[in-house]
Amino acid sequence: MRLRIVTPLSVVVQDDDVLALRAEDASGSFGILPRHADFLTCLMISVVSWQRGDATRRYCAVRRGVLSITGGHDVTIATREAVAGDDLVQLDATVLARFRTDADLERVERVESTRLQLSAIRQIMRHLRPGRQGL
Repeated sequence: MRLRIVTPLSVVVQDDDVLALRAEDASGSFGILPRHADFLTCLMISVVSWQRGDATRRYCAVRRGVLSITGGHDVTIATREAVAGDDLVQLDATVLARFRTDADLERVERVESTRLQLSAIRQIMRHLRPGRQGL
């Protein structure tokens, strides 16, 4: 199989000798073998692993993304951020922890932004209330 892991700025992984691949979506971990049916799923923050023809294992931490399989042999992962590496423990300990922390910070920022927008709407509604003098 052919595997490509791409971000908006680069191709992080391009491997034409993949025998098997493991990834994780909302339903859990799953495996892909050659001649898999066409497939599309959204990945979680996780480590994608694959076995090459020479029996080596490779890994890539992804910050969510979309995995697609076409023609039973072309696997493409489009993700916001990816870090490839040969050490699963290091990727799991450092990179995934950073991805999760970043996702938590984004969630907090989104909540704060929504609060500010709602506060501004309330202020506008107070000033536009019917019967208000001076408008």
